[in-house]
Parts: sequence; structure tokens; C-alpha cells
Amino acid sequence: MAGAVREGEPVQEDDVVNGRALKQKPVSRWWWMAALGVVVSGCRTTGSAAREAPQANAPKQELHFDAVTVTADLELDKLNDEELFAGGTSAFAANDFQQAARYFGRLVDFFPNSRHRRAALYNAGLAHQRLKEWEEAGHRFSELSDPARGQGDALDAAFRVAEVDYHLERYEQASKLLGIIAAREDLPLNRRLEAQVQQGICQLESGSPETAEVTLRKALSTYDALEDKGEVDDYFPAQAHFFIGELYRLHYEGVKLDPAKGADKLAQDLNYKAELLLSAQGHYLRSIRVGNGYWATAAGTQIGSLYENLYEHMVNSPAPAELDAGEAEIYRQELRKKIRVLLTKSINIYERTLETAERIGSQSTFVDRTRESLAKVKALLLADAEGEPASAAPSSGGEPHT
Repeated sequence: MAGAVREGEPVQEDDVVNGRALKQKPVSRWWWMAALGVVVSGCRTTGSAAREAPQANAPKQELHFDAVTVTADLELDKLNDEELFAGGTSAFAANDFQQAARYFGRLVDFFPNSRHRRAALYNAGLAHQRLKEWEEAGHRFSELSDPARGQGDALDAAFRVAEVDYHLERYEQASKLLGIIAAREDLPLNRRLEAQVQQGICQLESGSPETAEVTLRKALSTYDALEDKGEVDDYFPAQAHFFIGELYRLHYEGVKLDPAKGADKLAQDLNYKAELLLSAQGHYLRSIRVGNGYWATAAGTQIGSLYENLYEHMVNSPAPAELDAGEAEIYRQELRKKIRVLLTKSINIYERTLETAERIGSQSTFVDRTRESLAKVKALLLADAEGEPASAAPSSGGEPHT
């Protein structure tokens, strides 16, 4: 989900065989059903025409349809369920998800009594998911999914259905499903917290930020009350803090700086915008402190980008219209000082984020973005220094530590 719902971890071959991490209707079956639908529609059309009484001198009409050919997968036709499961497992382990989907799908469709069917059903869905074939993945997982009572594969499949709905932008549908899981008292706290955090993210994506904040804060209250934090995967509380930070970042972006409204209003809006920035930063820092490498890197990147964004707003904002030439010059000089502070803050945060990423071995799109942003901000600071002699660099002692 900015993401959002947590993607599947890299899967080992043993995981596939056990049917836990790998495990809806196969592509071949759904194409076959679509073809059948075309044939049925054609028959109904011609049948309806045949029942009408012929009209005198009415011109004859000929209806032509494209031929529909149903073909079998000849390559897999002679394989039994054991061979299909082994072939799918090997293909998945080799990251050949197209082949894996074929093998697992064939098993599901043609061997309904196989002891491997449930595992193959999940694995076929996961293979389609890796290919970003969301509809196909959803069909597979849906056959297994039981959010209200399921355990094991049925519960894992329910989470996967929610993830598919998220990627298909069916946020309300995903949120409802996750809410069912989160309310289950029979599940371990870690799974309930996972569902609740992901529900909050889906609520945010669906355009309900207030509801999302309530859900995310409720999840964090549960986490904060734990004596043993190790009872819960640190991924989810870190993710919750990150997305509350995102909520405040969205509020921050909604405040526009308009010099045409006058100096007093501009100062008021700028102060409010800065307060929202600090609120967002606070939650990003809490995300970092949870200690999850992925979200720590993501949060550090967002903090740096907030300062960079505020810099862009300030540097591109003209002086208030009521200022005379002398006052406007003083305004610009003061603005340059604040701009240098923002650029320096941004550089410090980006550098610390990269240090953290290198220390924990984190590699993600956030790390790449941070490197690009760091180079950009350094160039801006250098250009500012060359444009006008700068006073002593501001102290960075009050910077947030990542």
C-alpha cells in the first residue's frame, strides 16, 4: 500500500512443498469459461431470432461469429498430480512464475481429489501475484479464503485476497475483509495487528483519513500495551507509525502558501504548515525507533523530502504585495537564511538515512530515492552559497536521529 499492504516474502522451495507460503481458478480454466460464455451468448442470440414470426419480404440476415477453439495444454496433458506439483514447485523456486502458474493451475483444474490441491491452489495464486496478474490471483485465493473462521492456508489466502483488492484499488472491499480478520479473538495478536494496520492503510487509500487514523492508533495502542514487544512482528507497528506520518504529510500538503493574501496570513499559514511538518516528522521518527529496517529507511526518506518540499514552497513564493522594495529585499534575505537551514536539515537526514540503510543492509526504492534526493539538495545548497555569501552554517545538534 505508498504503499501499502505487505507483499509476500521471498519463498524457499521447502515453503512451496509444504503449501504454506505458496499455495484460486487457473488461467486456463478462466479462459475456458470466457470462451464458453461467448458460445452461450451466440446461441441465445440466434435462438431468440428463430422464435420471431417471419415478416413478409423481410431481408434475410446472416450472423457471423468468430470461431471459438478450445485447446488443451498438450505439454502437461500426460502428467499426473504428483508430477504437476513437483514441476510447479521447481518452476516457482526458479522464479519462473508463468510456468508455475501453468503447472499448479493444471493440477487444481484436473485433479480435484489430489492431496496437493489446496497447496497448488494457493501456489497458483501466488505465482499470478508475482506476475502482477491480480484478477487471476484473486480468483485462486478466493477459493481458499475464509476470513471469518479460516486457519493456515485459508487465513493466509484471506490476507492475499485483501492484497489483491488493494492492488485493484478495491479499497473498501479490502478494508471490510481485513476488519473481519482483525476482530477475531481466536487469532494470535500478531495476525490481528497485521490485519488492523493493513485495514487502516486501505481506509486511507479509500479517502477516509479520519477513520484510518483511528484504526492505526488503535493498533498502536495495542502494541504499546504489550510487555513483550517481541510477541509482534516489528514490521506492523513501524508501518502504522509511518502511515500516520503520511496522514500528517497529506494535511501538510493541503496548506497552500499564497502571498497574495498578505504578510500576516502568509506567516500564519507558514507556521501551521511547519507544525504539520513536525507532526509528520514525529511519527516518522517513531517508525524509525521501532527498529524495522524497511520502514526506518522509508521514514527517513520522507522526513528529508518534507524539508525539501518546504524549501521549494518558500523559494518559489514571491514577496507579499504590500511590501515596498526595501522591505521585500529584507524579506528575501531572511528567507534565504531559513532556506539554508531547511536544506541543511534535509541533507543531514538523508545522510543518516543512508547510513542506517547501509548498516542494516536495506535495499529498496526508498534507498534509491534518498541517494537521488541527497545529490539534488546538495546541489541546491551549493548553488545558494555561490549566489550569495552565506553566514556560518546552522548547528545540526537539534536534528532528529535516524
